[in-house]
Amino acid sequence: MNILEEIKNQVIISVQAMPDEPLYKEECMCAMMQTVVNGGAKALRLAGKRDVYNAKRLFNIPVIGITKPDKLPDNWMEVVYITPSIQDAKGLIEAGADIIALDATLRPRPNESLEELVKYIKQHNKLIMADISTYEEGVNAQKLGFDIISTTLSGYTKHSKQDLKTPDFELLEKLVKNLNTPIILEGRIWEPYEVTKAFNLGAHSVVIGSAVTRPKLITKRFIERD
Repeated sequence: MNILEEIKNQVIISVQAMPDEPLYKEECMCAMMQTVVNGGAKALRLAGKRDVYNAKRLFNIPVIGITKPDKLPDNWMEVVYITPSIQDAKGLIEAGADIIALDATLRPRPNESLEELVKYIKQHNKLIMADISTYEEGVNAQKLGFDIISTTLSGYTKHSKQDLKTPDFELLEKLVKNLNTPIILEGRIWEPYEVTKAFNLGAHSVVIGSAVTRPKLITKRFIERD
């Protein structure tokens, strides 16, 4: 079974923490990975070489790798920061990531072009996942040859819908209906019924992060309830 088939109709868990958070410690991240795998996660989305390497050593499931800065810039809605360069992709490939995810928005890039990144990753026989925020970016990602397109950045760029409190099902549905590339729903998924809805709309897979692996944000939802 190839990786795309392996993750089809499956839930992928994003296990990430920022370096200034207690859970960022290596043993904590490994424990969190083991916990979600025990719970049935069929793939992991991880940030950084360390966690990708550990996941491939510990588990026999697909790993999506990204890089991001230790601290997000103040203008994070305006800049590319998810796996922005060939150097970032190179580290993830060396660590063993099966899928390299990167910002595929149409914003100015700090280093190489999207075309150059796609070419480099494909030369190393890895699948490429496009994190996009709009339909137009999804269309462009398919043209460039991305293997997977994800709604990851919808609501997190200045040119995408703002103030979304739920997953962008509208974008998911439009991408599924008009593109041939597998589409993943990611972003603001907090309830099991949202996963069911995503699959009913044709999502290839669903990535869940904060609702499962970010205790700080989970706690804040209860403390700062409407």
